[in-house]
Amino acid sequence: MEYKIYQFEFTTGVHFGERSLEDAGCTVLADTLFSALCQEAVKRGEKELEVFVRKAEEGRIQFSDSFPYIGDTYYLPKPMMKVESEEKKGDSVLKKAYKKLNYVPADKFEEYLEGKLDVRKESGKIRDLLGSRMIRTSAAVRGEEETRPYRVGIYYFRPESGLYLILGYQQKEDMDLAEEYLSSLALSGIGGKRSAGLGKFDLKYGKMPKEMRERLDPERASSYMSLSVSLPRDEELESALGQASYAMIKRSGFVLSGAYAPEQRRKRDLFAIQAGSCFRNRFEGNIYDVSEGGAHPVYRYAKPMFWEVMA
Repeated sequence: MEYKIYQFEFTTGVHFGERSLEDAGCTVLADTLFSALCQEAVKRGEKELEVFVRKAEEGRIQFSDSFPYIGDTYYLPKPMMKVESEEKKGDSVLKKAYKKLNYVPADKFEEYLEGKLDVRKESGKIRDLLGSRMIRTSAAVRGEEETRPYRVGIYYFRPESGLYLILGYQQKEDMDLAEEYLSSLALSGIGGKRSAGLGKFDLKYGKMPKEMRERLDPERASSYMSLSVSLPRDEELESALGQASYAMIKRSGFVLSGAYAPEQRRKRDLFAIQAGSCFRNRFEGNIYDVSEGGAHPVYRYAKPMFWEVMA
């Protein structure tokens, strides 16, 4: 498998929210990204969508979740495993800092595992340099007389900061196809409230650091971390979850396709495993159909991209 980094340099604010309009998250999960790319594929025809989905199902294309970058530093999810540190023993403030830390610099991953990372410093960098949240109040017009205000959470990335994605691919033609849809998505925008101009970005190539490439897709390791939201197939569950340390996340949302049903409908809820979860055994996962009575399938990406935690 070959890997490539793409950076999303946002030119507008973004609305990434799961629970309410006031949410203002700063990352996009692989399943949301995949759904957005499927929308770009279907603009070219149903056959193009089928080809794209089949490549992903067969593992010819893989996607990580999106993670923050600041300058030349790429961040990864904090692994869900216990890390011992002499400094934090008896230090309740430091223990809380470890607990609150969400992302680890890729070039300091080993330092984190050894309990030597300055977690307060790294948390401060993300807080001060990545971006900021704000709430925008807008008015919804219903009928000719009634207007109702509503609040939307928006995240703005600072200069030299944004999100990045790791794309895995088997052949150049697979990479080219994914890159074509990513370029199209940059113009359409990603996330909510795109009709209000949110979610636009410039797609840039990132440089894969050596220490990152060496840990991607290890053939053998004693512990693996998934870099994407994932869910084992039924026959994989027992092996995948044995001695695993993981957290579940509810994935839901509305179907965006106008051809699916006359009215807007929700996708079937799917409980998946968060990125950062750690496993002893690898698994393939799947792309699940989360449609409920509509005119066509609705795809939910849930395949892991593995990172070596311990050799």
